[in-house]
Amino acid sequence: MTSISLVTGGSRGLGRNTALSIARRGGDVVLTYRSQAAEAEAVVAEIQAIGRKAAALQLDTGDTSAFAAFADRLRKVLRDTWGRETFDHLVNNAGHGDYALIGDTTEAQFDRLVDVHFKGVYFLTQTLLPLIADGGRIVNLSSGLTRLSYPGYAAYAAVKGAVEVLTRYMAKELGGRGIAVNTVAPGAIETDFGGGAVRDTPELNRQFAEMTALGRVGLPDDIGPMIAGLLSGENRWVNAQRIEVSGGQGI
Repeated sequence: MTSISLVTGGSRGLGRNTALSIARRGGDVVLTYRSQAAEAEAVVAEIQAIGRKAAALQLDTGDTSAFAAFADRLRKVLRDTWGRETFDHLVNNAGHGDYALIGDTTEAQFDRLVDVHFKGVYFLTQTLLPLIADGGRIVNLSSGLTRLSYPGYAAYAAVKGAVEVLTRYMAKELGGRGIAVNTVAPGAIETDFGGGAVRDTPELNRQFAEMTALGRVGLPDDIGPMIAGLLSGENRWVNAQRIEVSGGQGI
């Protein structure tokens, strides 16, 4: 049976690459987007051109009050498109960058980071647990910045650190259902994430490249295929792990 993966934040950047990588490996995809409907539908069209099924649903992962209605819409899409009541893989990818020194961070910035990157991951997963098939997979996205420190990233890295702890607890509690849960922690990546800071700021790009053993920052193609591979049955025994995919950043 063809697998179905739900990728949050799948309309752009790393989420888009992950969704396409899953499709190239023969999987079907439901992706979410917060506001870029046209971009999301373009990804759906790309997946369909590969010969796989796909759907896009709107979701703000920082708004927990919307999760129950989202689950209802997802349930309908699963029935109408796949004739199924469950999906197989959840990739908690959606996120944003908001960077400031500790002394300059506002409470609003901090709260939004927590809401999207931690609270949203926690309660969206909770809401979707009845729809995840036994024997499925969950991948939570973290960051190489939980292992090394770079000024201005304290709040962002701290909430990603919370996700890494949460991943281990998910793996423990969901193990009885055969659901494996892992964290993937990319290093610096050239996308539009955080306003395209790494991609569009030559000095920042250079600094991260110099910190990386392979001598450059990452690209979406360095990450998406790895996540797609982690979801496969070939990696069924990988569980409760933090897997950094950074080209050797900060070693």
